[in-house]
Amino acid sequence: MIWELPVIALRNTVIMPGTTVNIDVGRAKSKRAIDEAQASDKRVILLTQRDQRTDDPLGEDLFKMGTLAVIKQVVRLPDSTLQVLIEGLERAEVTEYLPSPYLRVNAETKTRDAGDERVTQVLLPEARNAFEEYVKQNKNLRLESFQLENLRSLTDAGLYADQLTHHSTWSVEEKQAILEANGVSTRIELVLKNLNRDLERFNLDRQIAQRVKEQMDQNQREYYLREQMKAISKELGSGEEGPAEMDALRDRILKAGMPEKVQEKAMKELARLERTPGGSPEGTVIRNYIDWLLDVPWSKTDEEILDIKRTREFLDEDHYGLQDVKERILEFLAVRQLRAGKEDKNDRELRAPILCLVGPPGVGKTSLGKSIARSLNRNFVRMALGGVRDEAEIRGHRRTYIGSMPGRIIQAMKQATVINPVILLDEIDKMSADWRGDPASAMLEVLDPEQNNTFQDHYMEVQYDLSNVMFITTANSLSTIPRPLLDRMEVIQIPGYTLDEKVQIAKQYRLPRQLKAHGVEGKAEVTDGALTRISQEYTAEAGVRNLDREISKLARKAARELLETPWEGVKVIDAPQVPDYLGVPRFRRDEMEREPQVGAAQGMAWTAVGGALLIVEALATPGTGKVSLTGSLGDVMKESAQAAVAYLRAHATKYGADPEFYKKLDIHLHFPDGATPKDGPSAGITIATAVASAVTGRPVRMDVSMTGEISLRGKVLRIGGVKEKLLAAHQAGIRTVIVPKENEPNLVDIPESIRKELKIIPVATVSEVLDLLLLERPKDAPPIIPPQPSADQPSAGA
Repeated sequence: MIWELPVIALRNTVIMPGTTVNIDVGRAKSKRAIDEAQASDKRVILLTQRDQRTDDPLGEDLFKMGTLAVIKQVVRLPDSTLQVLIEGLERAEVTEYLPSPYLRVNAETKTRDAGDERVTQVLLPEARNAFEEYVKQNKNLRLESFQLENLRSLTDAGLYADQLTHHSTWSVEEKQAILEANGVSTRIELVLKNLNRDLERFNLDRQIAQRVKEQMDQNQREYYLREQMKAISKELGSGEEGPAEMDALRDRILKAGMPEKVQEKAMKELARLERTPGGSPEGTVIRNYIDWLLDVPWSKTDEEILDIKRTREFLDEDHYGLQDVKERILEFLAVRQLRAGKEDKNDRELRAPILCLVGPPGVGKTSLGKSIARSLNRNFVRMALGGVRDEAEIRGHRRTYIGSMPGRIIQAMKQATVINPVILLDEIDKMSADWRGDPASAMLEVLDPEQNNTFQDHYMEVQYDLSNVMFITTANSLSTIPRPLLDRMEVIQIPGYTLDEKVQIAKQYRLPRQLKAHGVEGKAEVTDGALTRISQEYTAEAGVRNLDREISKLARKAARELLETPWEGVKVIDAPQVPDYLGVPRFRRDEMEREPQVGAAQGMAWTAVGGALLIVEALATPGTGKVSLTGSLGDVMKESAQAAVAYLRAHATKYGADPEFYKKLDIHLHFPDGATPKDGPSAGITIATAVASAVTGRPVRMDVSMTGEISLRGKVLRIGGVKEKLLAAHQAGIRTVIVPKENEPNLVDIPESIRKELKIIPVATVSEVLDLLLLERPKDAPPIIPPQPSADQPSAGA
């Protein structure tokens, strides 16, 4: 018989026909199926999941064979879970899944097949006997006396097999196999096979347990004899190594400077170790724990040097630029120096700030941490957090686990050997969470000055004071750092280096080191022009890591050339010779277009490797008002383009455009370099200028670049990355730039030498931008919108 039934997907259980059970229903689809069944004939089909971890199973995730059941009772629990009393009726196989917001199927019920009656008569008594033995030996089986009596009274072989399967502790797959088996004799045979297998396993477990008990008795006997030998040895006066070792550990504990509670814990563990038999695994665990308590510093400190002049010298010696970062570090140390000897133990923020250095790769975040530690005369420990996805990596594993050990924080303290090191938590934005926990959550206590004086590692099981540690974290992006963790840190942004800064870093730091490392120091010289070309045409980065690699490559080539064709004196490598050493340039320099253009505008963009010019192209063609956007754009930039077009629709007449251009023209906006993703609102005025030029035919000045967000009211709003954008425009030969008036305070970040060569025009409205950039339309230019044929003049297609 074919039934149309709602489906309840079961996890970790198989319901057999002839059984009545309670099931908890919490998934929305299953609740809907219960409601639908109660509204009709209360019949459902129970299907078990193939993968028990699936939260929202589909048809292919469920076994095809299930049990047709009827709902007896439904109770809604306080947490909205439904507790449903179900009675299994008969086997049913799914023939097809029906369209429905919940799982609904057509299912065919299976007629009861008696199978081979002679086989059944033989196997049923054997199954009864095996089950009686199974009940005696299976400690996990929970059967009430009345349930056992009901099973013994069953005479129907098929019902007996189903009931026995229901009460057994077999796996889901094994029970499903019995549910799917054809014929009563086949099911009884499978049941008997599983019972015999379990009985063999129970016998084997009992034998193993007996052997283990005998072995334990032997170990106890050996322990008793060893103790007797120790006592005899002591009476004879020959001494023993064990007590001497315990006394040495006790002396180390008393001299370690531990807090009182930690010392009590260590003494208790030492007493346990003394009572533990030698060679015992438990003894090894206790000894390792005591060693960790002794290896971690509790009171030893570095003699800190608080001298901001010394720190400034170290920072300037190791790093070029980075003035904002250096100033913040010096401010903190100035406060420490003035408050020396007056610190309040509760004033955690001043004692141990958490600095977060954020910037692109290669700008010197990690080396800054080393310089700070060196200037303060503190030990330095770097802890890499990239790829950490287990909370136990930070807090450690409990001692109940085999091979457990403390987390990385305690390990770092052991490595530091003092309680006041500088610990650099590198790449904190690269941590991630999975089923083992969230390491970022474990870092909340570590990086909170109000809490880290009582940090507790799962392995150590005692409070450890981290308040004297100076934590410095580094990250490439703030977007992946959880907000509660970010709130505990003081963020210092490290921008990418300008071209001039890269050249100076290469000249003062990287180039001398590479020439010396490759044996051509004093024999080869690289000019500033060559370094500039390497930075522009062979690297595309905000830092100097790849620049250092290219200089290393040039030094290797020069070393080989020196050996193959020796030169006299010092060889000077200038910009034209760079391709001879490094090959074909891999990147092109941004250069401005000089002639005015119709439907194009010169913008500026910020990228992870610095600023860049961004040309926006607009093309207006006869159409119906469709706006197309191409060039790998993000949602924010698309919305910015829509705002620009909407503004021009409202002010078309003011700039000489047809008031109904949005009905008669299709506008295509394109952002070249289509393989590079682009997003952000700062191209708003550039888009507006390009579109205005395209719909009016008025050329745009290309010797001026611009940046700024546009609003529907025509206001120019502030943007980010002003320094990088203006440096990119200057490098490309542009001498006039337009920036939002709200960004005028950011102009102080521009180097004075570059600011003098730029004419910077702050604007507050789009009208100011278009008045500056749109030139007069040539008189001989064709119309943007072709004239429409009059009513009495037939069109070309008539």
